[in-house]
Amino acid sequence: MALDQASVAWLEQARESGFPPVYELTPAQARENSATLRRQRQPGPGPELARVEDAKVPVSGGSVPVRVLVPPGQPRAVIVYYHGGGWVLGSIDESDLLGRTLAERTGCAVVLVGYRLAPEYRFPTAVDDSQDALDWAVTHLTEIAGSPVPVVVAGDSAGGNLAAVLARRARSHGGPPISLQVLVYPVTDCDLSTTSYTDPANQLILSAQSMVWFWDHYAPEQAARTHPDASPLRAPDVSRLPPAVIITAEHDVLRDEGELYATRLVKAGVPVVFRRFDGQMHGFFTQVGILTATDEAIDFIAGAVMDHLRVTDG
Repeated sequence: MALDQASVAWLEQARESGFPPVYELTPAQARENSATLRRQRQPGPGPELARVEDAKVPVSGGSVPVRVLVPPGQPRAVIVYYHGGGWVLGSIDESDLLGRTLAERTGCAVVLVGYRLAPEYRFPTAVDDSQDALDWAVTHLTEIAGSPVPVVVAGDSAGGNLAAVLARRARSHGGPPISLQVLVYPVTDCDLSTTSYTDPANQLILSAQSMVWFWDHYAPEQAARTHPDASPLRAPDVSRLPPAVIITAEHDVLRDEGELYATRLVKAGVPVVFRRFDGQMHGFFTQVGILTATDEAIDFIAGAVMDHLRVTDG
């Protein structure tokens, strides 16, 4: 189906901003434009929570920030969330509204992770930082949630890539135990020739040319791009992974690789809850309070998370 009218209006507003496409910018310029757009359009600070705390996680060569968002009541799980932005853009501040909304809708504590960005820190730094942040959250489960609750890894786009990689790493390395992985239009492969990549109707807020720019900054060498920690679709074995919740957007260059990953998991015996959001484009999930489909997607994921937790609790 055609792109929905709310998204068309959102794109028109983005064009009126006068910002050039990301692939015409330096990373610093792109980050500033991304943060400016978020400040201009964010509808408000988000739900009030019981507790919001910032911390630093030690990593090789320094530290990365995390933000702990705890909803009222007893958290049922801890969601470790990795933001999108092609491994080049994004921050915990830009993800704060989404994180607060997820905490409120799921009844889970959310840990936003500020992994270091490319090209200053290329692959595999984002993966390693994300692993360190996950290990930190697991170590601090009782402090965050009051008890050793289940752990969920989640993320959108490049963050979905990191969540998928960490879910497989946890299986291969014997932990930490991951109860569920939530992947929102994830990057799962470096193949830029799929049908969804070449479809002119999908060259929107994220285009094929933009993804070339992101990959060139994150993993410029082909050998790095094809590593399963960069392209999880290329992992030789995806069996025995945590159950997955995966959503894709119809008008998204990443649609096919996200759906191929869901199919591989199903064929390997991994339980998958999947939905393609028709009429939507890449990035719609993070537009809290702006696009109606965003609320629908968050509700879909919250419902899937709560259903999963009810089963595991039982």
